[in-house]
Amino acid sequence: MKRKSKGGFGKAWLETLQRTALSRWVLGGLIIAAMLAILLVDALPAGVQIEVGEVAKQDIVAPITAINTSETERLKEEAARQALLEATDDPSYYQINPAAVMRVEENVTGVLNLLRQGIAPEGEEQDVQPEHLTISEIDRRLIRDWQIEIPQRNLEAVVSLSLTEFDQFAQTTADLVLAVMEEPISQDGLRDARDAFEESVRRSGFRDNLQQTAVLLGRQLIQPNLVLNTEKVNEARDQAVQNVEPVQIMQGEIIIRKGDVVRTEHINLMRDVGLLKTGRDYAALAGRTLLVLAMAALMIVYLHQNRLRILENNALLGLLGSVVLTVLLLGRLFSMPAWPEAVYLNPSALVGLLLTLLIDAKVASMAAVVTAVLLGVISGFSWPVGTLALVGGLTAVLSVTKVSQRGDLMRAGFIVGGANVLLMMALGLASKDTGLIVNSYLGLISGVLASIVAIGVLPYLESAFKITSSIRLLELSNPNHPLLRRLMLEAPGTYHHSILVGNLAEAAAEAVGADGLLARVGAHYHDIGKLKRPYFFVENQVGKDNPHDKIAPSLSTLIVTSHVKDGLELAGEYKLPDVVTQFIAQHHGTDLVRFFYHRATEASEDNTVEEKDFRYPGPKPHGKEVAIVSLADAVEAAVRSLSKPTPGKIEGLVRKIIKDRLNSGQLDESDLTFQDMDRIANAFVKVIMGMFHTRVEYPEKITKEEIEGKKARNGSSV
Repeated sequence: MKRKSKGGFGKAWLETLQRTALSRWVLGGLIIAAMLAILLVDALPAGVQIEVGEVAKQDIVAPITAINTSETERLKEEAARQALLEATDDPSYYQINPAAVMRVEENVTGVLNLLRQGIAPEGEEQDVQPEHLTISEIDRRLIRDWQIEIPQRNLEAVVSLSLTEFDQFAQTTADLVLAVMEEPISQDGLRDARDAFEESVRRSGFRDNLQQTAVLLGRQLIQPNLVLNTEKVNEARDQAVQNVEPVQIMQGEIIIRKGDVVRTEHINLMRDVGLLKTGRDYAALAGRTLLVLAMAALMIVYLHQNRLRILENNALLGLLGSVVLTVLLLGRLFSMPAWPEAVYLNPSALVGLLLTLLIDAKVASMAAVVTAVLLGVISGFSWPVGTLALVGGLTAVLSVTKVSQRGDLMRAGFIVGGANVLLMMALGLASKDTGLIVNSYLGLISGVLASIVAIGVLPYLESAFKITSSIRLLELSNPNHPLLRRLMLEAPGTYHHSILVGNLAEAAAEAVGADGLLARVGAHYHDIGKLKRPYFFVENQVGKDNPHDKIAPSLSTLIVTSHVKDGLELAGEYKLPDVVTQFIAQHHGTDLVRFFYHRATEASEDNTVEEKDFRYPGPKPHGKEVAIVSLADAVEAAVRSLSKPTPGKIEGLVRKIIKDRLNSGQLDESDLTFQDMDRIANAFVKVIMGMFHTRVEYPEKITKEEIEGKKARNGSSV
């Protein structure tokens, strides 16, 4: 094999990229560009150009109701200042300072140790006593180190004590000082604290000279020990700031009158209502651009790892982008009115409702997360709005995971609305925002509005993007659908067969985690091609001769296999979606029409019969649901031919058919595993056994003997 050159390989790769992915790159780029436009619109300059000192050439009126930030900030600063002043005058905002208590304790210890050094040692204590100090040295150190003055006579009384007596005096004095320091002492209450200490010294039992010395020490050592409780003060200040009602600029209020000189406060007011034209906020532009790119990258990586088919399908990618962009655009529109609470009316749950119905719940959940983040930015970085969008979107996903009719969408809308109400009340209570609690009813309206919009746009999205939702499948399963009514009236045997195949397929699909609804609907329509020649199929030949007995096997094969092509023509005529027509095209795959092949082989004398002339055109079943319908079709027809069905016979036949289809290669493209096939067989057997349940046999008439016996028992005539 000839190796391609590097240049040739690169060129081929580029051509492949351009041919297969260019449209998706363009579509993805357009979606991201639209998201950027929605987020960046309020970061661009807008309004009028005017400067301080100019004379206003016209009246400038507030276009919306907004908050006067400068006046509101001034009131908040004033409230904070007032709260601080009140706190400093309120004793309840003070607490004992441990550092002050510890400092006094250290001072008491130091002073008493100094006094102890003035006591002359005796006996063995001379070896452990520190350097002996004179009274004058003690006096000098007291003044130098602690600014304490004690008369000489008091010092003499102290140093005249024995060490044992001094230690008792020192211990009692220190305990009394610390006892006072453990009580709150303000600057104003210092005198009372010292008086209380003096009173406690008098009750201690000291001699007069020692009592006076202890009082002198305590009065000079005891200090105020209270300090402001900063945490409590900050809470009071924050509460005062929070209680300030924002000053509003009302819509229509004149900000500057014609002829007035523009002042700084006018500029601030214009900025608040969005009238001031300023330069581009490049930081905001860069930040929002990075955010959009990050959210887009997150979505792309998720889809690449979990739902690659969406990235490879322009219709699905366009649908995903359209729904997300629509909700973001609605978020922008709802954030613009003069009514600030309008942001809570945005039907953000549309993302969850529509994408769950049209794609799947996992994609819808991730899209709801991305949309919630961007909506929070659009609404002025409002975390309640973002949280509401996130919870509402995920609730919508859970509410429509299984839908049986369009009315279920309204039910989902009320569920989302109820969740929104509870969330807004919870957020309001947690943040002490009464506005969220008062306006929680808007959350209910948002949920209901989302369901109404979803019901209205769902058919158009299905048509525009060629997608079949579960609701559309439910409508197709209605027996009053024109095709099913024709099948019931013109080919009743085929209709009954299709219904039974649908029951088998739905049970098996649910057993392997496939789409049971899709399998059932596909089964209902898989044989509609038999409408063209219903009596050429055995299930419709009740009481009639079999026309195949009179024609050649090759012609019979052509007629039988043509029901696939005829079915596709009818599907196009009745505009059946592609997900349903695939069942018509693939339910026989390339299987052999064995009955007519064997008849032709037996009738042929020169063995010129070829299998390919007796096979269905295909293709083979793609996907689990089509493969399951293919197996259910074969199983239902085979089981009907059993004369005396028993559980053992039924299970053996079911497993034989599945094994034959597997060995013939008809399931090669179906993604079914061996474990799936075992579960399918069990599901088939369970449903079929329900179809062949036993009944009580009733006699056609009561015999004469039974009548006579009844007479005898009842003692009356009949």
